[in-house]
Amino acid sequence: MKIILTSIPVDDQEKALQFYTEKLGFIKKKDIPMGEHRWLTVVAPEGTQEVELLLEPKGFPPSREYYKAVFAANIPVALFGVSNIQQEYERLEKLGVVFKTKPTAMGPVIIAVLEDTCGNLVQLVQPVNT
Repeated sequence: MKIILTSIPVDDQEKALQFYTEKLGFIKKKDIPMGEHRWLTVVAPEGTQEVELLLEPKGFPPSREYYKAVFAANIPVALFGVSNIQQEYERLEKLGVVFKTKPTAMGPVIIAVLEDTCGNLVQLVQPVNT
């Protein structure tokens, strides 16, 4: 068994696509119209292209309220691994990405938390030994 798809809830699919591709560097894989919304996935430029991230619209009102509360509680909805968190932080900050947490050592990892412009917090993580 393996993960082939996971989703991140977004307020605006087009805005999310721009952020995840132009800022984070993901690659658009699928863009299929589905009525009011799209089946819109991206993949990481590094690693396997088999694992897709679905930019899923928050269309269900209780979902919007839930993720608003998750954001207010400073809880990231996704975690992405990086090999050099300081370099990635500086690159993204130059692109205007807003960070809630600058690179911070937390035991065996260094983390940073950013806002994805679509109502979510995303955590970057780098193992200390890399």
